[in-house]
Amino acid sequence: MKKTFKMSHPKIKIPRLVEAYKSEARKYIKRERKKKLPPNVDFWDFDCRFGDDEASSEVIHLSAINKCISLAESKQLESFYLEILVKPGYRTKKIKEEPIDGDDG
Repeated sequence: MKKTFKMSHPKIKIPRLVEAYKSEARKYIKRERKKKLPPNVDFWDFDCRFGDDEASSEVIHLSAINKCISLAESKQLESFYLEILVKPGYRTKKIKEEPIDGDDG
């Protein structure tokens, strides 16, 4: 999803627009996560970008989308750009650190 959201509407108040935009992003993520995984893929991962417009957008974490939309509301921006792209995700195994002999801490 690559979309520029406008923060003005003749009939809908801004707080309702903000909630609608947050809901739209959540619905998109939920819909993409339900899609069937290709072989050897562990989960669906997302690349996200947010900014005043497409040219000035910066990479953000998936969990920061709602904060960024709220920040756009507090800055009273006329519009903002949100990009959420799905990609295959692969789990990595954590390396366990073993204690060194004779070092009790």
